[in-house]
Amino acid sequence: MPEVQPLVSEFVLKLKRRKVEGSHAVARQTAELLRSVVSQHRMGSTNQAAALADAVRAVGEQLIAANPVELAVGNIVRRVLHIIKEEDISSTAVGIEGLSVTADSDDEYDSGNDDHPTLSAVVLAAHARNALRAPSLQTLLEDIPVSTALSRSASSTGDSDGKSGDKSSKARKLKHDVIAAIGDLIEEIDTCYDQISEQAVEHIHQNEVILTLGRSRTVKEFLYAAKEKKRSFRVFVAEGAPRYQGHVLAKELAEKGVQTTVITDSAVFAMISRVNMVIVGAHAIMANGGVIAPVGMNMVALAAQRHAVPFVVVAGGHKLCPLYPHNPEVLLNELKSPSDLLDFGEFSNCMNFSTQDGSPLLNVVNPTFDYVPPKLVSLFITDTGGHSPSYMYRLIAEYYSADDLVVRRKSTS
Repeated sequence: MPEVQPLVSEFVLKLKRRKVEGSHAVARQTAELLRSVVSQHRMGSTNQAAALADAVRAVGEQLIAANPVELAVGNIVRRVLHIIKEEDISSTAVGIEGLSVTADSDDEYDSGNDDHPTLSAVVLAAHARNALRAPSLQTLLEDIPVSTALSRSASSTGDSDGKSGDKSSKARKLKHDVIAAIGDLIEEIDTCYDQISEQAVEHIHQNEVILTLGRSRTVKEFLYAAKEKKRSFRVFVAEGAPRYQGHVLAKELAEKGVQTTVITDSAVFAMISRVNMVIVGAHAIMANGGVIAPVGMNMVALAAQRHAVPFVVVAGGHKLCPLYPHNPEVLLNELKSPSDLLDFGEFSNCMNFSTQDGSPLLNVVNPTFDYVPPKLVSLFITDTGGHSPSYMYRLIAEYYSADDLVVRRKSTS
């Protein structure tokens, strides 16, 4: 794919240099890049879906390695791989239906010919279901040799399916369907804020007090939507040190006419007893219902649990990650610059002090994220509705295939 390699290299460089910030922007640009990869891929005469998935994996490996902390990249790569499998199975089912129709029409003229097997809808459904879920003893017992029946049926229908023109048309249709499905995925990413905001009036009631931490665009749009529906409420905004993004959110809410109070992060426990609900954003939602969120969020979740305050997480579908926090592919945190905490000019003398083995006496640790376990989360609000933490694994199973959890190009040997 020499045509898209410059685009891949450019996006990899942006990810490495952290030039693209925010899961929404990263997810959208990743989907657009993979759509270009699929569009420029040259389809072969055999195993078109496998070759297309292999091309996506090759690019996905580079993108994930460029910024392992940005889990939205891997999420979109896995979504595209799942799309390829779904479209391939769909086109196969259509082909089988065509073969069945041809066999039925032939039976009208030759009712005595019963040598060719017919494939029922049950067979097609079982094949599609088993192809998209993880293997188990039950699926192995239920597995029906569709490929064998297909080969027999295809050979019995003459030479029409063996023509190169027919194969190329199927390849073009597969590529077209995958590109269209990726377009729908991009639209889903673009509209996630609107889909989530429509649910605001169901959860924010009159004269309630809301607490949030830092700045999340999803939370901002959620609160905006409630205000536009004439809901009267008040918001406590924890400032979100050390970047203090809560100050920005507080200003934006005040400009929209929302009563807003800025508090320090350390004052959350002191103020939580006055709060009716905590509404926060997330960096990623893991398969077990845990949340990777900005640093300080676990403290807020613990305070909410202590005072029996609902802890609600709002996030788009592109933040649903099929991995668990203990998976080796998951990098839970990264350290930001110490300059966010200390002025090097003021503390430069302390930096020169060291122990006998040469290690400095003053160390600065500035983590980016916190992990919030699922037991501290009351509700997830996504673009598909509200879900409990225990339901997230089922929602994730609809978006991803079990054999794509580790994005690695398959060996050609």
